[in-house]
Amino acid sequence: EVQLVESGGGLVQPGGSLRLSCAASGFPFSVYPMRWVRQAPGKGLEFVSAIDSDGRATSYADSVAGRFTISRDNAKNTLYLQMNSLKPEDTAVYYCARGYSTGPRGQGTQVTVSS
Repeated sequence: EVQLVESGGGLVQPGGSLRLSCAASGFPFSVYPMRWVRQAPGKGLEFVSAIDSDGRATSYADSVAGRFTISRDNAKNTLYLQMNSLKPEDTAVYYCARGYSTGPRGQGTQVTVSS
């Protein structure tokens, strides 16, 4: 059974940082690209960032480029998202998901950026 478990969310002030983690199990993590998506209150799912299977190629939404960094540790079956210079508009539930566009995703972790 595929399992994706996100952690690391919380409440942070504008300009602050958080590091999200996603622990994967039930499939060969190292052969799949992975992505982060988010859903803000009252809005649809939004692509945030993606990474290829060996971590060499990454992509970002324009809204987070230069502030967020995606990475992975295939030895630990874990995906990460380092989020710096957070803004109130980054408030959302963040999900990790398998693949570039389709595939299962986790239950999500709440990120709230507010003073």
